[in-house]
Amino acid sequence: MLGALALALAALALSVSPALASTESLLITGAGDGHGVGMSQEGALGYAEHGATYEQILAHYYTGTALGQAPAGRMVKVLVGSRVKTLPLETYVRGVVAAEMPSSWPLAALEAQAVASRTYALTSDAGGQKFDVYADTRSQMYEGAAAETASSNAAIADTAGQIVTYEGMPVTTYFFASSGGMTESVQNSFLGASPEPWLIGVADPYDQGPLHTWKVALSFATATSRLRGVLKGSFRGIEVLKRGVSPRIVSAYVIGSRGRTLISGPELAARLGLDSTWEYFSVIRGTSVKREPEGSGRAPSPPATAPAPSPPATSPQGGAQAPPAASAASTAETGGVSAE
Repeated sequence: MLGALALALAALALSVSPALASTESLLITGAGDGHGVGMSQEGALGYAEHGATYEQILAHYYTGTALGQAPAGRMVKVLVGSRVKTLPLETYVRGVVAAEMPSSWPLAALEAQAVASRTYALTSDAGGQKFDVYADTRSQMYEGAAAETASSNAAIADTAGQIVTYEGMPVTTYFFASSGGMTESVQNSFLGASPEPWLIGVADPYDQGPLHTWKVALSFATATSRLRGVLKGSFRGIEVLKRGVSPRIVSAYVIGSRGRTLISGPELAARLGLDSTWEYFSVIRGTSVKREPEGSGRAPSPPATAPAPSPPATSPQGGAQAPPAASAASTAETGGVSAE
């Protein structure tokens, strides 16, 4: 497998533009779009297309949970611009689902999104006593009546009041756009968060979104600029130290001409402008490609594409919102990265 990977990287190096090939460049191969915790929206689409129900979709992504019922009359305080709007829970969710997931997607995927978004709102405390959720990706997208469609409203009606619970209590239900083939355990993406039994990494073989896999080449000059403030001297490379289960990066060294700096996976991805922390690094010099040191001991492997087993037949399960990033430099979104 490694021999095939080396040949593929060499071919990619030859296809890089002359401007990049004439200088040292950082080649990044990655997978997924978003923080990787909880429900993959593209994966939910794949499961729905293969006949899974919304209960089965939620059961797959949120381990050990069950469906419960939101308290009657529950209101949501959402920060829209500089004003806080107080809305009935179901009214709020009608302004979210089609803003987070294309309304043309199968009903089961929209129903799963409705339950995840409802639970997210119920368990969120983004503004303390002032408000519950932001109206953007710091929580989840809310566009009010403009977001409502017949199909998304049908999904909300079909799941009216349903929320995700663990041992009888509502739980945070993170979601994001695309897993790249596997989701991640919460403590490996939201550094400093406690492990949660319903937010563990699971295989996601039906995820096939536009960013299921991707590659980026950055000149060393660009990498130096983007890593300013953490880089010692000029950029020389990256050594990954620890990966999660997916295998998203937990920690790495940024190597400069004057030394190396420890950095978290989320901050590294944010600074480099990458779509997720599932990344492997190589250096291009002319037409040669050399893989960067991998202290984690995890060699690159392709994202999961094998056929998935039959959707689980366990009890209904579900998910919602992320804690703040451990580093102030990180720009990771907290709720869901909207599927496109």
